[in-house]
Amino acid sequence: MKISKTYYILLLFCLIGFTAFGQNRNSADENTLFTIRGSVSEKETNKPYKNVEILVNGGRYVTTSFDGSFDIKAKIGDELIIKHPDFETIYYVIKSDERINIKVEDATQSDSRGRDKGDFKRFNQMIDSADVYLKKDAEKSIKFIGDALNVNVSNVQSAEAYGLLGDVYIHWKQFDLAISAYKISLQNVETASVKLKLSKAYLNNGDYETSLSSYNQLGEKSLSNYEKTMWYEGIGDAYVKLKDFNKAVKAYEDGLKVAQKHLIAPKVTDLNSKIAQVYSEQGQTTKAKDYFTNSLNLAKQENKKRAVEEQVKVAEFNSDNAEYESEIVLRKLAIEGIKDIENDSIISNESPITSQKQNYKIGNAYLLSNDLTNAIPYLEKSREEAGERGDLDVKLDATRKLSEVNARLGNTEKTIAYNDEYKDVVDELYAKKIQEISQAARFSRNIAEQQNRITSLESDRALSKSTYELTQERNKSQQFIIYSLIGGLVLLLITGYLMFKYIKQQRLANNLLALKSLRSQMNPHFIFNALNSVNTFIATNDERTANKYLSDFSQLMRAVLENSEEDFIPLKKEIELLNLYTKLEHFRFQDKFDYAIDVDEAVDVEEFQIPPMLLQPYIENAVWHGLRYKKKKDI
Repeated sequence: MKISKTYYILLLFCLIGFTAFGQNRNSADENTLFTIRGSVSEKETNKPYKNVEILVNGGRYVTTSFDGSFDIKAKIGDELIIKHPDFETIYYVIKSDERINIKVEDATQSDSRGRDKGDFKRFNQMIDSADVYLKKDAEKSIKFIGDALNVNVSNVQSAEAYGLLGDVYIHWKQFDLAISAYKISLQNVETASVKLKLSKAYLNNGDYETSLSSYNQLGEKSLSNYEKTMWYEGIGDAYVKLKDFNKAVKAYEDGLKVAQKHLIAPKVTDLNSKIAQVYSEQGQTTKAKDYFTNSLNLAKQENKKRAVEEQVKVAEFNSDNAEYESEIVLRKLAIEGIKDIENDSIISNESPITSQKQNYKIGNAYLLSNDLTNAIPYLEKSREEAGERGDLDVKLDATRKLSEVNARLGNTEKTIAYNDEYKDVVDELYAKKIQEISQAARFSRNIAEQQNRITSLESDRALSKSTYELTQERNKSQQFIIYSLIGGLVLLLITGYLMFKYIKQQRLANNLLALKSLRSQMNPHFIFNALNSVNTFIATNDERTANKYLSDFSQLMRAVLENSEEDFIPLKKEIELLNLYTKLEHFRFQDKFDYAIDVDEAVDVEEFQIPPMLLQPYIENAVWHGLRYKKKKDI
C-alpha cells in the first residue's frame, strides 16, 4: 500500500511537470519553427494524393510523396497553401504542431464520366512539357498547350492550360494575347492568382486605369498572405505609372506590413526597393537612401543574384544624384557577384547586370568625375567583353567614350583608331538590327499561327461539349426531346455567335500585332543614306552641317519611335514627322526640288486620327523614284 501511494505521488508530479513543459513549449512555438507533418487524401475514397504542392508564406516549399504525406518547417500563425491541378487551392492556418490531415474533393470527379484516365495523364504530360519550354521556345510551348487542349479536358484543366498560355505570352512580351488567355482561363474557373496575373498584364500592356480597376475588384479578403503582398505591390505599380506617387507609396507600405508580418522575405526586399524608387522619383533623396539601404541589406540575405540586382539599382540612383564614388564602389561589388553567378548560369546581354555594362558604367562615372586615367581601363574592359559576348550596343557606347577620352587627353592616333572602329560597329549594329526586325516579324507570324490553332481547338471543344450535353439530355427522357432540341439549337447559336465574336477579336489582335511590327521598321535605305550623309559631312570637315543634319535626323528617329507605341496619332503629329522627313530629303537633294506642306483650314489636325507612318511612304516614293532623278527644278 505504501508503494502504491509513492507511485501515485510521483505520477502526479510528472503530470504537473509535463503540463508546465507543454505550456512553455506552446508559448515558445509561437515564435519558433517546428516540423509540421501531414497528409493529403481524397475525401470519399481516402486515396492519397501525390505531388501536391505545399507552400508556406515564408517561402518554404515541399510536395507530397507517393502516400500523400509531407513534412515542412513552419510556426504558429503561418499559412499553408495546398495546390494541385485536380482540386481547388486550400489555405490552412497553423494553430499547433499536431499532425494535419487534409481531405479534398476531386474537382475533376464530376467531369470524369466519359473521360479516360489516359486523357488526364496525357494532359499533364503536355502541360509539363509546355512549362519546360516556356522560357526557351515560345512556339514549342504554345504547341504543347494546344496538344493539351486537344485532349478531352475538364473546365479546371482548360483553365490551367489557358493560365499557362498567358504566362508564355507574358514572358515573350505579347501582353495583349496574354490578356485574352487569362480571360478565357477565368471564364472556365475563377482563381485569385489568375486575376492577379490579368491585372499585371493590363499594366504591362500600358492600360493602367484598367489594371488598377482590375486590382480593386479583387478585394483583400479573398487572397492568401503572399497574394496580398502581390496585390498591394500591383496597385502601387499602377499608381506609379499614373504618376500618383503618394498613393503608390501608401500601397507599397501596406504590402510591406503584410510581408514583414508573415516573413515573406523576397517581397520585403522588393517593396523597400520600390518605395525608394518612388521617393527618388519625387526628389526626396534622403528617404530614398534609407529605403535603398534596407533593400541592399535584405538582398544580401537572399541570394547572390538578387544582391547584385539591388546593387546595380542603387548604383543607378547614386549616378542620378552625382554620387559617383558610391556608384563606383557598388558597381565593383556587383562585378564580383556577377563572376560568381556566371559560374552556375549564363546572363543574357539584355540583362542589366552584365559585367560589360557595369564596367562601362564605372568608366563613365570616372569620366564624369574628370578622372580620365581611371576611366580608360574600365571602358576598354567593357569594349573587350562586349565584343566577346556580341553585345554591340555596349561596344558602340564604350568605343565612343574611349574616342572622347583620348581626344580630351590629346591622344590623336588612338582617337582616330577608335573613331574608325566606331564606324565599323555602327555598320555591324545596323545589320544586326535589320536581322532582329526580320526575326521579330517571323516570330509574330509563328505565334499568330499557333494562337489560331488554339482558338480553333477551343471552338471545337465548346461545340463538342454542347453536343455531349444535348445527347445526355436526350437519353434521360423522351418526353423532353422537343425542349432538348430547342435548347441545343439556342446553345449552338450562342456558341456560333461567341465563336464569331472571338475570332473577330483575334483577327483584330493579329492585325494590331502586325501593324506594331511594321511600325517598328523604317526604310533601311533612308537610314543608311542619312548616316552616309553625316559621314560625308564629317569627312569634308563640315561639322556644322553634320551636326545640324544629325540633330534633325535624331528628332525624326525619336518621333518615329514615340509614335510606334500608338495605334493612332493626331494628324498634326504625322504632319510634323512628314516635315522632318522631307526636310532631311530636301537637304540631300536641294538641287532637285523645293517643297511646302499646306493643310486645308477646314481639316482639324488636332482631332483627326490616323495610323502612324501612313503618309510617309508616299513622300519617300515620290522623292526616291521621281524627284531625285530630275536634272533641274521645275519653275
